[in-house]
Amino acid sequence: MKFLFASDSFKGSLTSSRITELLSMAAHEVFADCECIGLPVADGGEGTVTAIVNAAHGSIVSACVHDPLMNTIHAPYGVFEDKAIIEMAAASGLVLVPEKQRNPLGTSTFGTGELILSALDRGCRDISVAIGGSATNDGGMGCMRALGVRFLDDKENELSGVGSDLASVLRIDTSTIDKRVSECRFTVMCDVTNPLCGRSGATYTFARQKGANSKTLAILERGMQNYRDVIKRQFGVDCDAIRGAGAAGGLGAALNVFCKGKMRSGIDTVLDLIGFDDRLNGIDMVITGEGRADHQSVCGKVMQGVGLRAKAHNIPVTALCGSIGEGAGALYDCGITSLLTIMEDDMTIEYAMTNAEKLYYAAAVRMFRAMR
Repeated sequence: MKFLFASDSFKGSLTSSRITELLSMAAHEVFADCECIGLPVADGGEGTVTAIVNAAHGSIVSACVHDPLMNTIHAPYGVFEDKAIIEMAAASGLVLVPEKQRNPLGTSTFGTGELILSALDRGCRDISVAIGGSATNDGGMGCMRALGVRFLDDKENELSGVGSDLASVLRIDTSTIDKRVSECRFTVMCDVTNPLCGRSGATYTFARQKGANSKTLAILERGMQNYRDVIKRQFGVDCDAIRGAGAAGGLGAALNVFCKGKMRSGIDTVLDLIGFDDRLNGIDMVITGEGRADHQSVCGKVMQGVGLRAKAHNIPVTALCGSIGEGAGALYDCGITSLLTIMEDDMTIEYAMTNAEKLYYAAAVRMFRAMR
């Protein structure tokens, strides 16, 4: 038997790499003669940089940048060949802001732009940006300002590029953008389809979890509408018509408009970057999984992406998950042929997470014995 392991991490308990190690140990315990190939994967969220760098034999580097509150930090990103993979959350993520200081009126994506500049300085001209987990609602102004774009008010003063500046933007000057941006191919790893404005837009969908209250939401939305209108007037682009423009507080819109970034599914981008389809040659069974299988698993997550790719090559896929919830059955239409869980009857989530390694290994052994 020749196995390919491509599981997402179980957030808070098992990394993708550790899952690969446990699967390999379990497979060799059950099968006297088997070959195991491990590919740590992610869907554009946490762990994406590590997964791609490990699979592509790249390296993790870091840059001194500014966090959402403009404090200096060191943020990592991945480099391989002339490519860079950036998680915006590493520089502009919600986890970087203490809960009591969370207010999207005052946060900026400036640090994400600094990560892009660092990648440009290293000679990277193919840059993928995963835009989940942001602390910001600045329309991507901070990121673009780091790249040289100037956002000006009615007195031609340059704005700093935080959420409260959205309402003051009158003109956008792109003549000063770093010239190397035009030499690049940008891929925006995004699995939400929200427009920039409106009830399903950046502000009303995501800003409350970033610290906004009802009053703040109204201020941000009016500002975002002004920002949208300025972009439409100057560049002829309607950001409400761009799927994913509202992701990361509008960073999706900015990367699309100012960097010509192409919106792509996070998991599809990851699978392409690690050469997943080529790794399927000669494989008898793919093993994948996530911390929880439910209705969200068919919305651009790892199991869906892996299952569809394997299905196209007529290779069966078994999914070993932390838990299984409502809607998980939709995965059977996405190439998953068997769906298993490490949890036993009456077991709590807390117990499963605390004992995840032991439970995962035991479940993996049972799974491989059933296959044998």
